[in-house]
Amino acid sequence: MAERTVPWLRIGAAYAWRLILVGVVVYGVFGVLGRFQLIAVALFLALVVTSVLRPLADLLNRVLPRPLSVAIALVGSLLLLLGLLALVGNAVAQESDRLAGEFRGGVHRIEQWLRRPPFRLSPGRLSELQRQVTDYIAAHRARLLSSAVSGLGRVVELVTGGALALFASAFFIHSGERLWGWVRDRLLPSGARSAWDRAGRAAWRTFAGYTRGIIIVAATNAVFVGVVLLVLRVPLALPLTLLEFFASFVPLVGSPVALGVATVVALAGRGPLTAFLVLVLIVVIGQLEGHVLHPLVMSWAVRLHPLVVAVSVIAGSIVGGVIGAIVAVPFVSVAWAVLSALRAPPEQLPPPGSQLP
Repeated sequence: MAERTVPWLRIGAAYAWRLILVGVVVYGVFGVLGRFQLIAVALFLALVVTSVLRPLADLLNRVLPRPLSVAIALVGSLLLLLGLLALVGNAVAQESDRLAGEFRGGVHRIEQWLRRPPFRLSPGRLSELQRQVTDYIAAHRARLLSSAVSGLGRVVELVTGGALALFASAFFIHSGERLWGWVRDRLLPSGARSAWDRAGRAAWRTFAGYTRGIIIVAATNAVFVGVVLLVLRVPLALPLTLLEFFASFVPLVGSPVALGVATVVALAGRGPLTAFLVLVLIVVIGQLEGHVLHPLVMSWAVRLHPLVVAVSVIAGSIVGGVIGAIVAVPFVSVAWAVLSALRAPPEQLPPPGSQLP
């Protein structure tokens, strides 16, 4: 009788226990990944490297043996990255004396600016703020020193994770298809292999499309920012450009934060007018990225609603900090692609081809 009178309750209960089961599984997966965060991040980075360098390795494989093409792609990209970092370090070292003078003058200009309307801070108040900062550093010197020591430990972890990512990406680029076939045939029951094979290929297609798209968007943003900063003669233009490139991997918030740092540098080094122009740059690049670059470049990946992107970034940052904010959007995109592939009939899906690393 209850089932005939309130069918919505029976249906709701059926969905509820399924959602609870899914939530428990997701919570357990994230708990395991949290315990092995270094390995999880290294493998994620390896997949990113694979999505970028796999096409290059396939192109080189037309004229070279597969192991040699993989080695050239990995070593060449690593040398390019190290060369770019060396160029940034050399630029900072060459301009260190001039930058120190500019920033001293910039701090004085900021003090003069704070004394005028609308802030109207008195010289005594500015001196008090400087004294408070100095006292804070002196009082928390031991804590800051311990943070620096722990930072060295994080550096060791980063080097270890980078080595693991490079090692894993070599195998993913060389024989990712065979690795996926082994996992599919050995770990999945025979009745589920076909469906999960479609899901795995859809997941990789979405992840690779998102990764390549976000790299193109980040590079375009960095080029625009670098040109404008060089034209405005903002100090540290090259390091700020590199910061904009990496910050663009965090959707919605990364680019404004990096340009906020550029605004502070412009205010200290070139004055309020240049800082205002950099603020205008933040608005223009934000509109360009949101309304032109993302819809145009990300058309081959799963296109998520901006609200879903915002919630994903915030949730990822709560769970995993900066790493969680970076991983959240591709994770949601891949999850949605897998769900769509499992629910769609096989004839509606693209042919398998070579869609896995």
